Amino acid sequence: VQLQASGGGLVQAGGSLRLSCAASGRTFNRSPMAWFRQTAGKEREFVATIGWSGASIYYTDSVKGRFTISRDNAKNTVYLQMNSLKPEDTGVYYCAAHSSRTEYNIIYYRARNYDYWGQGTLVTVSS
Repeated sequence: VQLQASGGGLVQAGGSLRLSCAASGRTFNRSPMAWFRQTAGKEREFVATIGWSGASIYYTDSVKGRFTISRDNAKNTVYLQMNSLKPEDTGVYYCAAHSSRTEYNIIYYRARNYDYWGQGTLVTVSS
């Protein structure tokens, strides 16, 4: 099983990026998925999560109104559209997937609830 994150890069403050995370090896179309990020010297922090159908979504306060998480189950892919980027959004962004199928659109914001992780994609926002 592999999660391949892409879409990171260097952007000026106020700009936009769209991250993608494509899963292979199994499907996650009945599992919650999420994005986390980590900066040097800090613990990995939660950014956004989405339930299997997209009906449940939750963001950390600092990205609400600027970031949008979405998924395409047919493509086994989750996305993170990031607008109005700020220098404090700089970091390595990781996608994550919960291993079990869920009956309801349950979502998790703790890293310990995710079993599969992508390799990370670097986002750098310059001021």
